[in-house]
Amino acid sequence: MHSIKRFIPATFVVLWATGFIGARYAMPWAEPFTFLAARFVLAAILLVALMAALGSKRASRMEALHATGAGILMHGVYLGGVFWAIHRGMPAGLSALIVGLQPLITAVLAGKFLGEAILPRHWLGLGIGLVGVIIVLWPKLGAIGGGVTPETLAASLVSVLGMSAGTIWQKRFASGGDLIAATMWQYVGGASLMVLASLAFETRTVTVNGELIFAMAWLVLVLSIGAIFLLMLMIRDGEMSKVASLFYLVPAVTALMAWALFGEQLNLVQIVGMAITTFGVGLATAQPTRARASR
Repeated sequence: MHSIKRFIPATFVVLWATGFIGARYAMPWAEPFTFLAARFVLAAILLVALMAALGSKRASRMEALHATGAGILMHGVYLGGVFWAIHRGMPAGLSALIVGLQPLITAVLAGKFLGEAILPRHWLGLGIGLVGVIIVLWPKLGAIGGGVTPETLAASLVSVLGMSAGTIWQKRFASGGDLIAATMWQYVGGASLMVLASLAFETRTVTVNGELIFAMAWLVLVLSIGAIFLLMLMIRDGEMSKVASLFYLVPAVTALMAWALFGEQLNLVQIVGMAITTFGVGLATAQPTRARASR
């Protein structure tokens, strides 16, 4: 079992990076909040069926409330902000760069709210990882144009804060119960926020075609079920600063996938950036940190 767990971080990074594929196919055919609302509802239904099939333990009222709150932040605020900003013209590269701040923000919050002590070498690793992410994404930043507005920048920043706060909330308040039940309630929270946002701000116009169906199936099964389960396992068993540092690897893996699947440019500078990012993540996760003594 321990040998299998060693592969969880790498598997999570690869699965999380495939969100680029689904988003690329989906966004021309549906508005972001409407699409995400449908995605989260489908994921919740699948998890209810899985709970029934496996006889999973139901969450208590308090566990359900905490998981719902974490889901509002991790899924609703995070993905809602990212999708809305890109839908309004924010370049994906710049959005990814802003989202790249998440490991540093999470490390700060983990120190304050979880009592995690982060050594200087781990701060150095987080900093090196961020530099690597900037190098990987730098070629994509040349397309900055009218989509960069105070509103889209604010949405991107709010999404980062939502993901960081949501993972801290999950670690502190919602890690003790049944994993399937907790994840289901997370999607109830995310879906509730996206339904309200869709009703308030969108026309809910959807063009159903093969690309949209593929994107929905991929994002529900691979991301909302597969990758999120792995993330929940890592949050439950590991330190948040280390788990968050894995997100630095996502832009590099996404760039490799885009090069292989869509023929997007991948130059030597980006490859160097990937190596720097990998080194930084390795430094940030190299050794266990000691929990700060309670006062």
